[in-house]
Amino acid sequence: MGPKAKSVKPPGSTIGAKPSKMKGRPNKKDEDDMTEVGDMGDESYVHGKTLVKPDDQLDLNEAELKEEFTRILTANNPHAPQNIVRFNFKERAFKQTSSVEQIAIHFALDGNMLHKDSDEARRQRAKAGMGESRRLVAYFRYYLICISKNSLRQEERRREGRRKEERRRKWWKLLLLPKKESLRNQFNFSERASQTFNNPYRERGTATEPPPRANFSSTANQWEIYDAYYEDLQKQEKAKDKTKQIPAYRKEDDKTKKKLVALETASDDISRVSRAAKIVERMVNQNTFDDIAQDFSYFEDASDEFRDQEGTLLPLWKFCYDKAKRLAVTSICWNPKYYDMFVVGHGSYDFTKQGRGMLLFYSLKNPSYPEYIYSTESGVMCIDVHPTYQYLVCVGFYDGSVGVFNIQEKRAGPVYKSNAKSGKHTDPVWQVKWQKDDLDNNLNFFSVSSDGRVVSWTLVKDELIYADVIKLTVDNLPTDGPDGTQLQLLGCGTSFDFHKKIDYLFLVGTEEGKIHKCSKAYSSQFLDTINAHHMSVDAVRWNPFHPDIFISCSADWTVKIWDHNYGNQAMFTFDLNSAVGDVAWAPYSSTVFAAVTADGKVHVFDLNVNKYEALCEQSVVQKKKTKLTHIEFNPCHMMITVGDERGYVTSLKLSPNLRKVPKKKKGEENVGIDHEIEIAKLDKILSLVREPDNKD
Repeated sequence: MGPKAKSVKPPGSTIGAKPSKMKGRPNKKDEDDMTEVGDMGDESYVHGKTLVKPDDQLDLNEAELKEEFTRILTANNPHAPQNIVRFNFKERAFKQTSSVEQIAIHFALDGNMLHKDSDEARRQRAKAGMGESRRLVAYFRYYLICISKNSLRQEERRREGRRKEERRRKWWKLLLLPKKESLRNQFNFSERASQTFNNPYRERGTATEPPPRANFSSTANQWEIYDAYYEDLQKQEKAKDKTKQIPAYRKEDDKTKKKLVALETASDDISRVSRAAKIVERMVNQNTFDDIAQDFSYFEDASDEFRDQEGTLLPLWKFCYDKAKRLAVTSICWNPKYYDMFVVGHGSYDFTKQGRGMLLFYSLKNPSYPEYIYSTESGVMCIDVHPTYQYLVCVGFYDGSVGVFNIQEKRAGPVYKSNAKSGKHTDPVWQVKWQKDDLDNNLNFFSVSSDGRVVSWTLVKDELIYADVIKLTVDNLPTDGPDGTQLQLLGCGTSFDFHKKIDYLFLVGTEEGKIHKCSKAYSSQFLDTINAHHMSVDAVRWNPFHPDIFISCSADWTVKIWDHNYGNQAMFTFDLNSAVGDVAWAPYSSTVFAAVTADGKVHVFDLNVNKYEALCEQSVVQKKKTKLTHIEFNPCHMMITVGDERGYVTSLKLSPNLRKVPKKKKGEENVGIDHEIEIAKLDKILSLVREPDNKD
């Protein structure tokens, strides 16, 4: 027998201990307790097994020995890594994954079982069926041979042959009968059939008149080509003579001019083709931008109900022209009659990078390409569309000249343009505005420039006649020149606006940050001067409803609302944390206005809702360094257009929270905007900040 394994017992325990009967050895109880005696007899050599106790074994009492420890088996893999990180594209950082794969595969074996309804199973069954048909043919031949042999056998073996015949027939029937595959109703379904009514087909057809066609054939020889070129040359000479003899723009001459234009366009076949091509182009664009057109007409942001009176701007069309991409948008003006058309002026505000300019006419019906394109030698800085004759646009240029474009006439340049002889400005023209006709029914407009002059321009026959309205002086006291002469320093005008109701009253903003209240009747002094801003005034505009309120913005990051009856005290001041390029009042509310800043953001305010901060502050440019230059509200639709320094014009739709209007009472007809309600609404807000003691 081999040696037995040692067993370790707790101290004090004895298993199978017997008293020792060996001679000559003392019978010690302590030694007998730790030994075992075999079954080989008393005289045989007995190998005792000692229970070995480890040195580091704990001494436990009975309570500790009886204590149970429970181990719980879980499905978690202890070797699975817990620190796996993956890149989160939304937060642009590495994030630790919350779930770790705990499965551990110890054995995997690919099987060769196929589903009975799969394509491979059908192919295998088809092959097996071909084998069975071959076996049937062989058995059939064998059957014929057996029949021929059985006919020659004797009568005594016919019975045995009949039995075999019966057995073969049974086997034959089993082979020839098709196997019916039993359909198992695994899903407990019942097959039912029903008949439905078939709708009758209807055919509808319309017959249209075929377009008129005409066959033209001719032979071209040398003298016919000469005659054609000669007729074309005569037409060009007549057109030049007509442009030289342009009559003055008067109301009575307007109807005759329309008739002449209609006759010229009717006689030109090319104009008919261009008109049809333009209509097709609009149809294609409306199909291309159908989703934007649907949003423009019907989309209303339902999330405004949960934004706590804040609003958003929905981007619509984006207008750009390839040749004007590197030119900044210097002015935007909507057409006062055709609400889907607006004019954009392109130039540059950097005096070191001055060059050409462009005048573009866009329409919402064709956002991919301008309707009319005019290229100018100098940059276009400001534009204005005539409120009555919408085809006339006055333009101010960077070189100090002003001009008038007529889109009805097919000319590449302006119809009227000032020059050094006719009193043009010596510095860039920053703003132009049409005014009412003079006493002789001649059209006129005003301009303001950095040379400190506010000039009135009148269209008389084929030239512009100017008249200085006022000169912007810096100080009342003249300064002494180097030769002892008295020099009067002039301020730099940057913007101006005429009162909506009082014809002679207008405001002028300067580079010094002052706003002068002027009158057409006084050309030597100002009615009032307001120290409005610390830097140049970029825009100043009267409120379209309230006759006493106007707004101004400046490069000192502020937008201020003023009451011209009060002194240098602004009613409201808003800090927009960036240079403000332009500000505009909303045409539908006396308390809503919007401004654009150099950081590419549009700020929309509503004083009736929040007097301290904007309801919407949204970035609308693709690149962060792009500056916004101008903003304009559409006179009819709830949308705005914004221009930037890269030549792009973006149209945005106002959400419902940004265009709240007073609710109509029951039974009251919707007759439009009530000016008295708008004035009262703004007066209620201004009454909280007005101080009667400071009133002039």
